[in-house]
Amino acid sequence: MQLLPIVPLALLGLGTLGYHAIEGWPWFDALYMSVITLTTIGYGEVHPLGPGGRVFTMLLSLGGIFTLFFATTEFLRAAIGGELSFYFGRHRMEKKLAKLTGHVIVCGFGRVGRQVCEEFSAAGVPFVIVDSSADRLAGFAMATGHPLCGDATEDAVLREAGIDQARALVVAVPSDADNLFITMSARLLSDRITIVARAEEAASVPKLVRAGANRVISPHVLGGGRVVQAVLRPAVLDFIEVATRSEHLDLQIEELPVAPGGGLVAAPSPRPACARTSASSWSRSSSAAVTCCLTRPTTPSSPPAIP
Repeated sequence: MQLLPIVPLALLGLGTLGYHAIEGWPWFDALYMSVITLTTIGYGEVHPLGPGGRVFTMLLSLGGIFTLFFATTEFLRAAIGGELSFYFGRHRMEKKLAKLTGHVIVCGFGRVGRQVCEEFSAAGVPFVIVDSSADRLAGFAMATGHPLCGDATEDAVLREAGIDQARALVVAVPSDADNLFITMSARLLSDRITIVARAEEAASVPKLVRAGANRVISPHVLGGGRVVQAVLRPAVLDFIEVATRSEHLDLQIEELPVAPGGGLVAAPSPRPACARTSASSWSRSSSAAVTCCLTRPTTPSSPPAIP
């Protein structure tokens, strides 16, 4: 499909060169004759043709006809096969991605990546999901998500996903080697973005931190810990589930920045200070009580520099 515009230009150049070499015509006359021959207009010969020129004209005419037939066939095949819709759809997607800011990039649409995307979609967080498999992204339909088919290990794909404007990157590819490479590439592209990486093996955790990940999550370790909590502390686990899942609106745990004079006031202390305040100081339109834990602001820790 991408070569279709090149074929007519190549024939036009070949025809111009042929008339100039065989008949010795000036370049402009040779170009003019090539154009009217390839387009089958047939105004007449610019100059009288010899036997060699006539043979060349016949070959060029047949080449023009077959090229037009081939181009028409390829265009119809692309239109029927969906290549045109894919091209224009990708172009629209690129324009949408260019407008995104403050979003999250998720690399990998496997079991972990799919769950991450569902949680972001349920929370109304805009995100871009990057996966190298078009089949896995086929039929993607999440309200706040934007699918991007590409290899996340390539810098160009991360830039296309808007890493310069993103607030966080979730690396959830099944391979620790790919996760390590993506993490390192993302950190080199942006030193301010928050990177949360997935680790399959315990030995990969310090490597991912060294590569630039702010946090490293092991699904196996996390899942095993929750199984233990379900046995030893089921009530505590139930409370955490209720407080952190977005579908439970009666009780929520949130992390919010509080500016000086913003309504929640605690005595200055180098240690975390727990405060209890009524909702009138948090929201004038609510009657619920809010319990919060205030900590003194600290400078966000940066991952170790990559040597």
